[in-house]
Amino acid sequence: MTSSVSLSMPTIPRRRRSPEEVAAAAPVLGTKKVLLAAPRGYCAGVDRAVIAVEKALEHYGPPVYVRKQIVHNVHVVSSLEEKGAIFVDETDEVPEGALVIFSAHGVSPAVVESAEERGLRTIDATCPLVTKVHKEAVRFAKDDFDILLIGHDGHEEVEGTAGEAPEHIQIINGPHEVDKVTVRDPEKVIWLSQTTLSVDETMETVRLLKERFPTLQDPPSDDICYATTNRQVAIKKISPQADLVIVVGSANSSNSVRLVEVALEYGAKASYRVDFANEVDEAWFEGVATVGVTSGASVPEVLVQDVLRLLAEYGYGTVEEVVTAEEDLLFSLPKELRATLKQAGDVSRALGGRRPRS
Repeated sequence: MTSSVSLSMPTIPRRRRSPEEVAAAAPVLGTKKVLLAAPRGYCAGVDRAVIAVEKALEHYGPPVYVRKQIVHNVHVVSSLEEKGAIFVDETDEVPEGALVIFSAHGVSPAVVESAEERGLRTIDATCPLVTKVHKEAVRFAKDDFDILLIGHDGHEEVEGTAGEAPEHIQIINGPHEVDKVTVRDPEKVIWLSQTTLSVDETMETVRLLKERFPTLQDPPSDDICYATTNRQVAIKKISPQADLVIVVGSANSSNSVRLVEVALEYGAKASYRVDFANEVDEAWFEGVATVGVTSGASVPEVLVQDVLRLLAEYGYGTVEEVVTAEEDLLFSLPKELRATLKQAGDVSRALGGRRPRS
């Protein structure tokens, strides 16, 4: 059985113009340098999910099935496929009795029930911060609130959260949809959000919602993931100084796409997203003195280092790391896996958290 999850693979290397040719097209005024955002890359939830697949392959042996991409990164998914992971769109593609891992983005109760009906063994690698939002949805639906879920319709995380209480939840894609919202009782309304959204756009949506529903309640704690917030704060600091910002991340990574938007909004003259260094167009360097570099929360550091090596070839060898926060959050591995590791005496990795990854 082959993967049914569509992936974009690296493009074939092409002949690049030399640094001299690029400089001749548009000379650079000023000293060339890179501003490297920190934090960047892997968050605790992503690290935990990837380790879960690696450990499952190690202890149960391949194949291990994964519903959807474990995290939204082409390189990570293809690397796990090489080790024996099989990515599927739905649980009905998994042979009865086989092992399936739920991705970091979470699943609805209906998906869990489907897996149970097929007798599948499951490991739930949902990020604990996403699980928190699920629990909030269940709690407020039980209290008969209308729940306004700010997020991107069709995103796996939003589908999973909305599936917890579909009769109570409306999905709001952004400020432009606020006028369409209807509720049963304006006194019993709360908003929740997808964890990987633009902080600024989310709060603008909330502001407009509160104009319509003044008693709209806030979630008990911030739903937008700490890693999403931290990466946006870092690129906000860099962008006003940057002629160009390169964001490493995949097209289906919501937080990576948001970083490009935030960079442009906060003053970067240009910003582009790439999966791999060979997707960087040297024409972007014409007339550019300062390049900002960051990566989404599901991106291994090796991909960032590849971009930095390419930049060095074009004269951007001076790298200044711009640190706006320190991250030390760790999450325990999924409970289903912890029991297996304990029985096997495997104490090599019990936690997922910030670490460099290839």
